[in-house]
Amino acid sequence: MVHGPRVPAEEIQRRTNSVQKGLRDRGIEGLLVTHPADFFYLSGTTRGGRLFLPCEGLPIDADGEGGPGAGIERIADRVRDVLDRPPAILGLEMDVLPVQQYMRVRRAFPGCTLVDGTPALLEARTIKSAWEIGRMDEVAERTAQVFARAGEAMEPGLTEMAFAGRMEAVAGALGISGRVRVRDHRTEGYPWHVLSGASGGTVGVLDAPATGEGTSPAFPCGAGYRMLEPGEPVMVDFAVQMGGYHMDETRMLAMGSLSQGAEDACRAAAEIHDRMMERVEPGRTADELFRFSRDVARALGYEKSYLGPPGNKVRFVGHGIGVELIEPPLIALGREDPLAPGMTFALEPKMVFEGRFAAGVESVVTVTETGHRLISRVPVGLLCA
Repeated sequence: MVHGPRVPAEEIQRRTNSVQKGLRDRGIEGLLVTHPADFFYLSGTTRGGRLFLPCEGLPIDADGEGGPGAGIERIADRVRDVLDRPPAILGLEMDVLPVQQYMRVRRAFPGCTLVDGTPALLEARTIKSAWEIGRMDEVAERTAQVFARAGEAMEPGLTEMAFAGRMEAVAGALGISGRVRVRDHRTEGYPWHVLSGASGGTVGVLDAPATGEGTSPAFPCGAGYRMLEPGEPVMVDFAVQMGGYHMDETRMLAMGSLSQGAEDACRAAAEIHDRMMERVEPGRTADELFRFSRDVARALGYEKSYLGPPGNKVRFVGHGIGVELIEPPLIALGREDPLAPGMTFALEPKMVFEGRFAAGVESVVTVTETGHRLISRVPVGLLCA
């Protein structure tokens, strides 16, 4: 039985047309698609796993019906059967294709010039359709229900991991999966980035303001065995997917009252978040948004801790999100990409007070024709148990 909404045929056609335009613009005659997220984007399923997309015309799968287990050699045979000639310039997902698979492609498509076709894919995925945004709205409605249960799930002496487990159970009962897709081959996606007290002030292996302690040297990031304590700020970064579309949200939680310094930092993170949201509109660049957020943090007195402690600051404050947890656009220093309607991304202003705690907020927003619309439904303020 297949659960969740099926991708409509007209939506698949829209995506196909967009990627094909990107191929033609780059002089690429065809694209071999093997990465699960890309295959899902162009087919509406992950069954089958490989297809050839010509720069014009219909996609070609391994057996005409997208059968499972289709190999590169078989799809190469199909391409030769269907087309008058194999492509002279063949695009590959160079950022994710293993070297062994690349060598098989070289043997299966002799004489082809192999180039990187990933930019054509990611360019198309940068602009979300109304159908895609609708799927993300559905996820956001459910993550709001999960965060609403956070207060009752917290108790003194509970470890970060145990709290994460309770919340993941709530999410699972609502049909939300913690199996997140991350494109970078060195990054392992996980759902609950729970950092309490001093754990939030720990930097390390992640390209993120705060890494956390994790569970062991084998996985030294995210939730660990530190116990939740009254009066400590807890930063909860919740990354999930449902029906192939992701949501990534961060909120601050606490049991009881916080110190004045911690409460002020939480309020400052929320203010930076809200003021950034006000500036999300077509035509504004990612670099402008980043610099504006940094200016607001400086004006509020948090320049030193903003986006990480000195020496460990990250150079981004947001990332695109969709069929993968992180995709274009990147809201980062030096990125001159102008925002456009349909772009959908998570904005995450965070501050790290090394060895003490972290404070941050993250919400998903989409750019509209006249401005923006917040997809996240979770209240931005401090959530208290």
